[in-house]
Amino acid sequence: MSDDVLQRIRELLTQEGVPFREIPHVPTHTSEESARVRGEALAVGAKALLIKTDDLFRLFVLPADRQIDAKKIKQELRVRSIRFASGDELSALTGLVPGSVPPFGEPVLAFELYGDAAIGMVEDKVAFNAGSLTVSIMMKASDWKAVAKPKQFAFSKSEAC
Repeated sequence: MSDDVLQRIRELLTQEGVPFREIPHVPTHTSEESARVRGEALAVGAKALLIKTDDLFRLFVLPADRQIDAKKIKQELRVRSIRFASGDELSALTGLVPGSVPPFGEPVLAFELYGDAAIGMVEDKVAFNAGSLTVSIMMKASDWKAVAKPKQFAFSKSEAC
């Protein structure tokens, strides 16, 4: 399914007239590895996490140098519990492996999409693995927001917290 996801991303960005750069690289499993092979700051990475909120899976995207603030998500969405999707759930729901999930809901992935307010704050640029551990896409953060149309609120905190 990963080739299908990459193709859907290419088609969406091309259809919307959004410039992007595709970067082939060695397999990367973490945000840190991805940033290193792309030659970009960790903050440029758009980390996409599939999270179960009560009974519903949703996709949350945040800068790769930050972490989820569960309390903020619970308050904003008025849910009682949140947890990360397991590897098996991720595979069953997306056909993807951890580290390859791109920051897109419909029409790329069938999930409600949320974008953290900190995306694009350091630089108007995002980079992400595009349905594969060996292909990244780099584009303007403002273009990502315009095309992906995430619901936005502040749900991250710095890694040091």
